[in-house]
Amino acid sequence: MCGTCGCGSGAVITVPDDLGDDDHPHRHTREHQPHDHDHAGHDHDHDHDHVHVMDTAGTGRTVELQQKVLAKNDDLATLNRGWLRERGILAINLMSSPGSGKTTLLERTTKDQAGRMMISVIEGDQETALDARRIQAAGSRVVQINTGVGCHLDADMVAQGLRSLDPPSGSIVVIENVGNLVCPALFDLGEEARVVLASVTEGADKPLKYPHMFRQADLVLLNKTDLLPYVEFDIKRYMADLRIAAPDALLLQISATTGDGIQAWYDWLRRRVPPPHD
Repeated sequence: MCGTCGCGSGAVITVPDDLGDDDHPHRHTREHQPHDHDHAGHDHDHDHDHVHVMDTAGTGRTVELQQKVLAKNDDLATLNRGWLRERGILAINLMSSPGSGKTTLLERTTKDQAGRMMISVIEGDQETALDARRIQAAGSRVVQINTGVGCHLDADMVAQGLRSLDPPSGSIVVIENVGNLVCPALFDLGEEARVVLASVTEGADKPLKYPHMFRQADLVLLNKTDLLPYVEFDIKRYMADLRIAAPDALLLQISATTGDGIQAWYDWLRRRVPPPHD
């Protein structure tokens, strides 16, 4: 049980050859449990101690009894970041609420940039390999991570995904996080940049309702702009609220379905891809 958000800690890593044709990935890969392992090329031992808090006499005060779960995750994320930088790989943490269009964006990006950018994907979902199969069909190498009841990926899961992918130098790894506007913002995965994908169908109030998520963003992609004539969405309010929640974040308006504005996203990625290492 995760002491930060209350979700479970089990995860199943599924490599591309095992995605299968049904909705249930084959689970002969080992589950994410306390263990000793080579963490993306670094040997270390760890367990999964979490934060335990208690209410003292109904006062609402909390007492931390064990090491912060986020501190341990941050240590593992630092190892991931070093591993990626040593190999000249750009890692992007792509976060959104469910249904905002993350997988559609990655499908289009993979197809449009074939032969221009090498893109691999770590796909995070609670269950099924539906999105991983879509991304694989579009031409990307992909590893599926099913978190069960977990509502986010963590640095250790990503390390296992990186080992399975073994991405080449000078390439991009997009970590498609579990759809959720709360917990994914708390967990550093070792990424170089964070991208928040929002859609006009969600309403314009999200930057102020979920400020921590947007505050973490290097880039905000406002998706499904082709639907603006058909939904109630105040884009001026959205832009103003985003400046309050995330004054340093870049905002790009796109439609992953029609391709409107999508070139600006490709240009943003291309500027950040490191040169291949010899």
